[in-house]
Amino acid sequence: MTTEIKLIALDLDGTLLNSSKEISSENLAAIEAARQKNVHVVLTTGRPLIAIQPYLKKLEMLDFEDFSVTFNGGLVQRNTGQILSKKSFSYAEIEEIKRLTTELGIPCDILSEEKVFMTQSQTVSEYDQLNKLLTFIRMDFAEVPREVVYNKIVSCTEKSLLDSRLSEIAPAYFERFEIFKTQAKLLEFMPKGINKAYGLTQLIQQLDLQPENVMAMGDEANDLSMISWAGYGVAMGNAVAQVKEEARIISNLTNDQNAVADVIARYVL
Repeated sequence: MTTEIKLIALDLDGTLLNSSKEISSENLAAIEAARQKNVHVVLTTGRPLIAIQPYLKKLEMLDFEDFSVTFNGGLVQRNTGQILSKKSFSYAEIEEIKRLTTELGIPCDILSEEKVFMTQSQTVSEYDQLNKLLTFIRMDFAEVPREVVYNKIVSCTEKSLLDSRLSEIAPAYFERFEIFKTQAKLLEFMPKGINKAYGLTQLIQQLDLQPENVMAMGDEANDLSMISWAGYGVAMGNAVAQVKEEARIISNLTNDQNAVADVIARYVL
């Protein structure tokens, strides 16, 4: 592997962040060193931009030439807020997913930029416990506004319930939507074809780079697309089996052992 790495795409939970949801001093130093070599460092996450502001501030990546891929690839932005690429659901699609989640007996929370419409369901959603920076609004599905952007839908509840219901989703739904787990207790729905690799593809076109110039690091199913797409796909030591199977590089360290810093030191610095 001799192609120069010019962009590092980093997942957050289970990758850049340790179990305390913090960026270690080791990871911070490695990222700063990479940026000093004119390597773009891009957070690629299922969260909206507002929900990653504390991390961008910590990384000092809030300038016009800093970028993030948010909503699992549905939105590509400069970290100043300017949108470079956007894909979202239609109202008919969120109706269809609501019907499915109702049949499965799992929560259905609809994200519209920084707002989360928590629709009533027979299982209580735990999503409002995951990110305090979003605005959570409880309502009946019929009350969900029509003239807004529907970025993604999430279902957050006990792991055992999600896993059992995930196996009950008919193949036709996987053909119509991107459906994957991003954390043990979090199932996400995205428009078809929209994933982290899609978002990064839109970004590198702006930066005149190729996939072989990209190092992508992750640990969960929603990282699969970018890890198989990037020239340097990296699985954390704590990654799920699927991700390790797709990765070109498998770290022997976990997110709690500064795996990101170690990989950057070996392959970038």
